[in-house]
Amino acid sequence: MNFRGIILLVLLLLQPSVRPESSHKTANVFLIISDGFRWQVVFNGAEELLMNATNGGVKNTNALRSDFWRDTPEQRREILLPFFWGTIAKEGQLIGNQNKGSVLTVTNGRKFSYPGYNEIITGAPDPRIDSNDKKPNPNTNLFEWLNTRPGYKGKVSVIGTWDAFPYIFNCERSHLPVWPAWENRFAAFEIQVPDAITRLMRDTTPIWEDVVLDSFAFEAAIAHIKAKKPRLLFVGFGETDEWAHAGRYDHYLNCARHMNDFVRRLWETVQSIRQYRDKTTFIITADHGRGAGPVNWKSHGEKVEASEGDWMAVIGPDTPNLGERQNHPPFTQSQIASTIATLLGEDYKAGLPKAAPPIADLIDAKK
Repeated sequence: MNFRGIILLVLLLLQPSVRPESSHKTANVFLIISDGFRWQVVFNGAEELLMNATNGGVKNTNALRSDFWRDTPEQRREILLPFFWGTIAKEGQLIGNQNKGSVLTVTNGRKFSYPGYNEIITGAPDPRIDSNDKKPNPNTNLFEWLNTRPGYKGKVSVIGTWDAFPYIFNCERSHLPVWPAWENRFAAFEIQVPDAITRLMRDTTPIWEDVVLDSFAFEAAIAHIKAKKPRLLFVGFGETDEWAHAGRYDHYLNCARHMNDFVRRLWETVQSIRQYRDKTTFIITADHGRGAGPVNWKSHGEKVEASEGDWMAVIGPDTPNLGERQNHPPFTQSQIASTIATLLGEDYKAGLPKAAPPIADLIDAKK
């Protein structure tokens, strides 16, 4: 090789590597969780067995039936979740109706929250995570990994209602911005929200000591989207799980309807912003399922049969509009992380080989 050839080779080696441009339109992803929300309710609406004082702790059965009871499952689910069935079912996909051969499964075996969130955001179950104790997650997650990639630094955020989220995302290690911070140790990473939200939280008598109301998280998310425009955003709603554990089916259905409305308003907000419009995918799911029947609907976990059943709703520019899915090979909760990365043109499995592969059915650049 002559001198000129050596110089050219050196220059080529010094060139920064360029990742091939993704053929996907998705440039932003919102991962939205409704904690412990049952797939049976997503696909069938209100369950008559639980719409009473004995099984569902209902205070006003006539009002609840007026609001949520209709003759068919299709009518009941539409009155409960109008955005899911009026928009996502037409423009995206809903997965998890086991009665129609659509299965999304929790694979961690624990079937409760911390193991479920870990599985979703890392792409793999971890037997070491065997409680909901507030311990720093030892696993690197998709949000942390993407925050180190070009174009994402400072554009990845976490908003959630549960005080364990700063530990699940290991904010001390990952430095991911989070709201609320809950503890002084995470104060440096807390997302700044309008004073009105902070005052309202301070002036509202809490229902649970470790969970804030979903409405606060929604308002924080809207404010953060407008101010910082994150490319990858986690929004964790918690009331569906809390009211189910409390045995209040009336509150469970009402907060589910609120969650639907929050998702709708988030979608309408991003479609009104040029940076997001027609370039954003929403993935809505739960961290675990629940049992069935007059008692087990309140519970989940290793000893509660069928609480590994999950669901997912997806809408975005690269997801084929197949509506309510039927008779497909089973998917797993652990595939969500790689699916998000692939939609964004990133190879998450190359960085974290233990992660499950993406769900190809949700990613079609030829849509």
